[in-house]
This record gives sequence, structure tokens and C-alpha cells, in this order.
Amino acid sequence: RSLMIRIIFTIFFYLGVITVCIIFLPSLILPQKVSLYGGRVIGLWSKFCLKHLLSVEIVIQGQENIVKDGKFFIACTHQSAFETYFLQVIYKNPLFILKKELTKIPIFGWYLKKIGSIAVQRDKVSKENLGFINKIKKNYEQGSRPVIIFPQGTRKDLKDRSPFKRGIIKIYSQLNIKCQPIVLNSGAIWPKKGKMSNKKKLYVSILKPIDPGMEDDQFISTLQNNMYNELEKFI
Repeated sequence: RSLMIRIIFTIFFYLGVITVCIIFLPSLILPQKVSLYGGRVIGLWSKFCLKHLLSVEIVIQGQENIVKDGKFFIACTHQSAFETYFLQVIYKNPLFILKKELTKIPIFGWYLKKIGSIAVQRDKVSKENLGFINKIKKNYEQGSRPVIIFPQGTRKDLKDRSPFKRGIIKIYSQLNIKCQPIVLNSGAIWPKKGKMSNKKKLYVSILKPIDPGMEDDQFISTLQNNMYNELEKFI
């Protein structure tokens, strides 16, 4: 039964994503904001599917902690595809740092490039990886789109407590802006592999921002402890 639930959900969800991508195809030659709106539609679609196919309630906690003045970047736990879609509903036009392979997916990858996503090659030293900080700086110089980074590096199990990747330190120290931590238990409902769960609550917990100015090790230790301590509440 659990396998059937996952198959039905996956088919229904991705049929919707494909439909949105087709509808928004003209946006690839239109202003970027049109494609960005398409991303928000997919975020709302993910909420719709979870609610009506799995009876999952999405609970957003800590909305009072959302940074409303000044520039900031977002550090988010990563357990599911869900956060890559839904964060576009909470934040206006976020910019994702993602693995380069995603930009090579037909049509979908075109959208990722159109909305300005910053691609990196995981676990490699490359020209793109070395220059990703400059790309982020340029983004903040041109506007105020918040950058989203997953400090765990890739999707992890809900109970995984691997040390955060230290690349996030470069963003924090060189941009000298606030860091907004976000913690989700999405892996308990929509994991990368295995059984999907229904009739549960999917929590999106927005933590208090970390102000700039900390030493490197102090920052990553504070960020990791704050996020993993919050994650323990959902287990």
C-alpha cells in the first residue's frame, strides 16, 4: 500500500510540474520575474498535493523571525524535494545554490538557469565552485533576492547529524549579512527513497537569524547546534 501511495503521489505531482513547465515555456524568453512566478506556482502545487493526496498539514513556525529589513541568506536542512519547491512560497524570489547536474535536465534545467540559480560541482574543485561567492555577491549587489543554501550538502535522513559543509562559512564571512536558519521534518513525510507518510504534520520552523560578525568556527558551530537541536523536536 505504501508503495502504491508513493507511485500515485509521484505521478500526480510530476504531471503537475510538467504542466506548469509547459505553460510557462514562453517565460524563457520573457522577463525573469515570469519564470520566478512559475516556481512559486510549483511550490503551491506541492502543498496542494501533500494536503489532498496524503492529508498532510504544513505548519509554518517562527514567521515572526523572518528577516524583513536588510539582506540575508537562508541555511536550510535538506531531506526532501519539498523544500526546494515550497521555500519559494515563503520567500520572494529566492536564489538556489544547487548541484550542476540539475541544470542539465531538459526544460527543467532551462528554468533553473533562467531564474539565476548558482550551480556548483559537488565535491570537486572547479572554476565554477571557486567563483560561486562572486556570483552570490553580484546577486546581492543587483538586488535583494535571498540565497538558499543547504549546509548538509545533499538530502539526508531525518536522523542524520553529519557536520555541515564549511562552504557556508564563506558566504557568511564574505557577504557580512544575516543568516536565516530553517529546519524541516520533510524527510518524515516525503523522503528521497522509501515509504511516504500520510496524515502527519510537516513542520517548517524558521529560527531567529544569526547576525554577522562571528568567527568562522563559532558561526558554523552555532548554526549547526541551533538547527540540529530544533530538528530533535520533530523526531
